[in-house]
Amino acid sequence: MTGHQRELEQRRRRLVERSAVQRAALAARLAPVVSRLATVDRVRDTLRRYPVGVVAIAAGFGVLGWQGTLSLAARLFSLYALLRRS
Repeated sequence: MTGHQRELEQRRRRLVERSAVQRAALAARLAPVVSRLATVDRVRDTLRRYPVGVVAIAAGFGVLGWQGTLSLAARLFSLYALLRRS
């Protein structure tokens, strides 16, 4: 191995080490964002899985408004919980 090749190999090793440190720092800085994006992905997947439910909720907000929809949802949840116990 020539002196030039050794120099290139050392330079390559330093660059790889520097890149690893930068990647780790970037991952640490982005950890909160990644967590939030994971939550958004779960919500998106749920919405895709239950499109009829999404439409029903949107229609409820449109027809009943915020309070009316929440009141109806609370009543339906109570009914569901009672029927589930039986």
